[in-house]
Amino acid sequence: MPEPLYDFRNLVHVYRGQTVLNIDRLELPRGGIVGVIGPNGSGKSTLLRLAGFVERPTAGEVRFEGRPAGPFAPEVRNRVTLLPQEPFLMKRTVLNNVAFGLRIRKRRAQVAERVDQALSYVGLEGREFAERPAYALSGGEAQRVALAARLVLRPDVLLLDEPTASIDALSAQLIKDAVLNARSAWGTTLIIASHDWQWLYGICDSVFHLLKGRILGTGRENVLYGPWAPLGDGRWGKRLADGQVLCVPEPPASAAAAVIEQAGIVLPGADADGRVVLSGVVTRLALEKASGAIVASVLVAGLPFTATLTEAQVRRHGLYPGLTVRLGYRSDSVKWM
Repeated sequence: MPEPLYDFRNLVHVYRGQTVLNIDRLELPRGGIVGVIGPNGSGKSTLLRLAGFVERPTAGEVRFEGRPAGPFAPEVRNRVTLLPQEPFLMKRTVLNNVAFGLRIRKRRAQVAERVDQALSYVGLEGREFAERPAYALSGGEAQRVALAARLVLRPDVLLLDEPTASIDALSAQLIKDAVLNARSAWGTTLIIASHDWQWLYGICDSVFHLLKGRILGTGRENVLYGPWAPLGDGRWGKRLADGQVLCVPEPPASAAAAVIEQAGIVLPGADADGRVVLSGVVTRLALEKASGAIVASVLVAGLPFTATLTEAQVRRHGLYPGLTVRLGYRSDSVKWM
């Protein structure tokens, strides 16, 4: 088997006395597109900072191409770049922001041409934007300039932390197109943390789920949060905003996170075999690149569920966004985190 690009071993990271990341082993391939899903505070940004060699883990090691590497190590500093969720632009022109990385790396050849090309990748016209001050940019334009400042380096690895959050739809689409172009043009490895699961499932070779700093699985999990309370007759669960009841087995703690794999969700659901059946609305149908399966998202009283279906199942049941459906799961399929 080919050697992984990244190999995280016995990784622990602590902030202010709290463990925010705890990963025994994680290998990521060269040239792939890897998605990271998880709620706020799950450790996604921390993992990307460690993968970007911006920080050193509290314990364990990050291996890059088979060798341990740390912040600003010469073997990684010119090859790996991170686009944080809230990128910082200097009080300079767009040209000088995008060219900054080239200049500190002493790559002085054809700077203006490379900046113009990088801006074009993110849908910005160099003649219009190059001399514009950073403070005059909209939020979406600023995000695209920050990405151009990474793309101009033609990195081996591009790490993206919620790259399309809180920006307009056009900017989000241009960013998506630009990072996929980097992968096809230069073979750049992409590692993307995002809440946009539809995009991730559509482009990623693999997806994994982070929860409370630990790898939960492949991203094909429904994570449900308490607080849980006894419902009577030995049952546990919680009442949703519309009066429906979410039933679970007895939890280890009232605030424990319940996990149901997408394969454990039956859509449409029927009252059989002791299943819990809930009513919701289909909000999305997305094709999963890696498997060819269709991932359906159903909103139940404001709570999102996802299920994995075949194309034949979608056609047979006539599923489409906006359709009210019943979904089912067995309470004994619930696992606890």
